[in-house]
Amino acid sequence: MRAVAKYGALATLGSLVLSTLSAAPAGGADFAGASSEARGTVIAAQRAAARGIAFRACPKAEMLPDPLTCGTVEVPLDYARPDGELITLTVSRVKASGRTGAAGGEGKAVETVRRQGALVYNPGGPGASSMAFPLAAELPEWKRIATAYDLVGYAPRGVGRSAPLSCQSPADFTKAPTLAPTHPSESYKQERVAGAKAYAQGCARTTGPALRHYTSLNNARDLDVLRAALGEKKLSFMGASYGTYFGSLYATLFPSHVRRMVFDSAVNPAQEQIWYRNNLDQSLAFEQRWADFRTWVAKHDTTYRLGSTPDAVQRNYERVKAAVTGRPAGGKVGPGQLHAAMLGAGYYDDYWAMRATALSEFLKGNTKPLIDQATPRPAAAADSENGNAVYTAVECNDAPWPTDWKTWDRDNTELATRAPFETWDNAWMNLPCAFWPAPRQRPLNVGTAPGRLPPTLILSAERDAATPYPGALELQRRLPGSVLITERAAGAHGLAGGPNQCVNDHLEAYLLTGKTPPHHADCAPHPEPNPVSLPPDTDQEKRTDLRRRLIPNGHI
Repeated sequence: MRAVAKYGALATLGSLVLSTLSAAPAGGADFAGASSEARGTVIAAQRAAARGIAFRACPKAEMLPDPLTCGTVEVPLDYARPDGELITLTVSRVKASGRTGAAGGEGKAVETVRRQGALVYNPGGPGASSMAFPLAAELPEWKRIATAYDLVGYAPRGVGRSAPLSCQSPADFTKAPTLAPTHPSESYKQERVAGAKAYAQGCARTTGPALRHYTSLNNARDLDVLRAALGEKKLSFMGASYGTYFGSLYATLFPSHVRRMVFDSAVNPAQEQIWYRNNLDQSLAFEQRWADFRTWVAKHDTTYRLGSTPDAVQRNYERVKAAVTGRPAGGKVGPGQLHAAMLGAGYYDDYWAMRATALSEFLKGNTKPLIDQATPRPAAAADSENGNAVYTAVECNDAPWPTDWKTWDRDNTELATRAPFETWDNAWMNLPCAFWPAPRQRPLNVGTAPGRLPPTLILSAERDAATPYPGALELQRRLPGSVLITERAAGAHGLAGGPNQCVNDHLEAYLLTGKTPPHHADCAPHPEPNPVSLPPDTDQEKRTDLRRRLIPNGHI
């Protein structure tokens, strides 16, 4: 339920106005020339700074352990009306430990580290929450960063308990089994068109006039209010995937409020790319990454017996797909669920061994691994539906989309001849935007003038499918002084805290000291996955589980 509150007129804007005005998108330092949303952001940030955040034990609904604490911050639903309806965002935190090394003892010195404030994280989506992010403080890759920073997560507007959105019943959203034709028939297309129209109407029906306010620009404004509520004069922020897009909006709107900013797996922020073209480019890139997976499986044919060439692996995948089309595995895993599971291999190569094993065992008659990996979980249905609702609302609101089905049909039919793996699945996910009932925005022209923004860090894998590498190059071009760290010949989505020590070293140096290479740096690829089952590694399992929670697949 949306939290509602009213405020009276603000008597004075105070000193916070002076710092925020320099970041206004129009009007420069002249408050009278600023947009109503810019004025509203100033007012909301001042109120948040005065109120702060009361961190206490996390509610049971968050399922977060000690030492995490939780609080809330209020933001305007509509920044043009800061005295109107407010919504409440949930926030989590682990305070900086302030030291590294052992706690004492013979020969074990303690290294103290200066606290540098709060580090806020967003894992993307749109529609993902970072409430679990402070758990990263327990992991070796984050230990030194967690000594210097309070690790702060939050649920953006619409997500989780932050004024949550819903467009249909969770049971309907996660129904299974479903089809996933590579080259859909005309009748199937019309069925999906009707479903997209109904979904868009469901979003409008359940949310009402508030629907138009779930946007990337408002996510960026919310971030500035959160900064103020945390008591930070300048923001240290790391966004992954979609988080890099509204992070780049923040850098454009509020360059004087940026202290450190990390863009992990960057979305192409060019106006003409948001969002229709970016999704077409993503589908093309997933074809390459699907080929990478099949090449790796073929290399390990002695383990999986799925074929010694990528084409042979593809044929065996099609055998599995045909089998679950005729008889869904476990009654729930049809072609749609099989494809969704394999799509995960396009995001993270630490899925490769599991997915290859599931295919291999299925063809031997053992369906259990595939059922375990691909069956929708009823317990996650509400979260999945909520995440998809936010994804749809934000992307549809952010930019113009083609409103003629013929355009979608033409573009995706052509693309599917070159990139059959993900094209139509991606199209169906985004098709509600063709029939969206809320007004569309014109994307902000991302970019800053030289010298306006402190150095920022961009992390990108050369073969990332969800956020193709040209997006990182475009973002660097638009943010003078930014530094690009590239993991060559690799394609994992979300690099920070992952298995590449070179990337992690650059990240740590930047966050702890502000130091970066002069313009760019290359890192060799992390090791390929081991196809052989190994004894359980508790620490590795914990790291992998947290990384998957922080950067969920299925969105950008």
